[in-house]
Amino acid sequence: MNNNLKDRTEKVLANISSLPNTPKVLEEMLDLLNNENTPASTLGKVVAKDQGLVTKVLTIANSPMYGLQRQVSTIEFAILVLGFKELRNIVMVLILVESFINKTDKYLDQKEFWIHSYLTGTAAKRLAEDLDFPNDGEAFVAGFLHDMGITIIHRYFHSSFVKIHEQVLSSNKNYRDLEIEELGLTHQQIGYFLLSKWNFPEPLCDAILYHHNPADSEHNKVLASLVHLADYMTKRYSTGNCCWDKNLSLNEEAIHTLRFRDENEIEMFIRAYEELFAHQIDFARFID
Repeated sequence: MNNNLKDRTEKVLANISSLPNTPKVLEEMLDLLNNENTPASTLGKVVAKDQGLVTKVLTIANSPMYGLQRQVSTIEFAILVLGFKELRNIVMVLILVESFINKTDKYLDQKEFWIHSYLTGTAAKRLAEDLDFPNDGEAFVAGFLHDMGITIIHRYFHSSFVKIHEQVLSSNKNYRDLEIEELGLTHQQIGYFLLSKWNFPEPLCDAILYHHNPADSEHNKVLASLVHLADYMTKRYSTGNCCWDKNLSLNEEAIHTLRFRDENEIEMFIRAYEELFAHQIDFARFID
């Protein structure tokens, strides 16, 4: 690894001192959600200022893979059904989506990118529930943000992004190797660097860092494996295509970490989700 490149990249990342262009309504909503004594009616009034935000929050909450037993039609009801913690998770990922979204160009389709993020997040949550692992809310956040480093590269290192993308098309090299050649860091490391800097929980940061290689996770192999499996399944069913992770294969260590006996057992498990993934894509239309 070129340490000079790594140092240069980290210097740029270190100067991202706060979230850019965060919508005011989302900031107000997060402040209110940090106080569990906030009346639901007060929160509802803030969110009502932005009907687009209302649609996004409720669409995520009502999506098939999010797993609610009943539909929620208002923010006030969402608080009762979800609770402050889960609703705060949804708002947090929306803040990051809105903050770092860049203009679509021929190198990265932002809508496709965030559909992939949304699908991976909701799938990771559903997998955590179905496999009886705790902290499914943390799985949702980690899944949603697993590829955040890609959009950071697109926004803050655009010329490098273009160069990496074009070299992938013209050579046999993969994105990861070219990221290191061009930036000294992978997109996983870039996402980890920023989220750690903003004091996100270490297990969540760790899952983002190791979502391609869960066996190397130091703090939570289970969470990293859940995100890895969710990411793999979105590729398997071609839902929310994101070109940056082409040729993603299922990590053998993740299979064992999630308590599957062998490849045949996890293959049967994955096949059972095909219809659910197809249905889930219909709920991604809120991303604009």
